[in-house]
Amino acid sequence: MYAVIRSGGKQYRVQSGEQLRVEALEQPVGAAVSFEEVLLVGDGDGVKVGAPFVSGAKVKATVLAHGRGDKVRIFKLRRRKHYQKSQGHRQSYTELRIDDIVQGG
Repeated sequence: MYAVIRSGGKQYRVQSGEQLRVEALEQPVGAAVSFEEVLLVGDGDGVKVGAPFVSGAKVKATVLAHGRGDKVRIFKLRRRKHYQKSQGHRQSYTELRIDDIVQGG
């Protein structure tokens, strides 16, 4: 069984038992998280597509860790004007383990 959930403005295809990195959630490590915004649920028999969400469906997960991604370097340069600017960015993420997918009615 698999599902498509929405978290942090992005969509993720998840299956029970897999690990996933999503945008940072403000939950402590070890906490149980439930995603109500399930866009699609599929199994061997068929697929339920929500409009926009599948009613009663939810995905349960556990927070494993928090972290920050690799640094992305930004460099701006104006030629012949002696202007250059360097900047870096590291995006925060939360590592999850998908525990269960509940189909709903």
